[in-house]
Amino acid sequence: MIALLKGLVAKIGENYVILDVSGVGYKVFASGKTLSQIGGMGEHAMLHIETHVREDHIHLYGFATVEEQDWFNLLCTVQGVGAKMALAILSVVPAHQIAHAIAAQDKAVFTQADGVGPKLGVRIVTELKDKAAKMVFGSPVSSAATSGTSAPSKPASVNEDALSALIHLGYNRVDAFSAVTKIANSNEATDIPLQELIRLALKELSA
Repeated sequence: MIALLKGLVAKIGENYVILDVSGVGYKVFASGKTLSQIGGMGEHAMLHIETHVREDHIHLYGFATVEEQDWFNLLCTVQGVGAKMALAILSVVPAHQIAHAIAAQDKAVFTQADGVGPKLGVRIVTELKDKAAKMVFGSPVSSAATSGTSAPSKPASVNEDALSALIHLGYNRVDAFSAVTKIANSNEATDIPLQELIRLALKELSA
């Protein structure tokens, strides 16, 4: 099984790259994010590879980072999400934002990808919420936290109120959730009042 490829970029297509490895051209399907990072024709590139073997084909899927590869594999565990759709999602949602989008239960982020409707968006955030929450917080969290409304180190109502305030100020749910989570989980933020949590979250958002 191929796990890593290093070579020269021979061709870049709409959703793939042909990598020349010692004279052998490998066609590797990739997200738009990865294709934008590997450089131009003739440049050296390295991709982490997932090999899918089927009765009628062998497909290689490449990733610029291990994080993107991990999310590809997780997305493919969701019913209705295949390799092609997982790459479509990764093309519009950077890997580092997926965990926050799922933890915030923001299905709209995923419906930006071709082929992902509202029902599938709900399925993605529902089926992956526990795994995403662990990636956001770094440890098991409460059911309230996995719903995207609070962080484990603060009372749920305080985080909910802070999140709601930021959304009403015009910030999108994912960014607001990320800021509140970061501030609420910091050592300095223990028992922080609501107004101070909002102020620090606003500072984080404007950074």
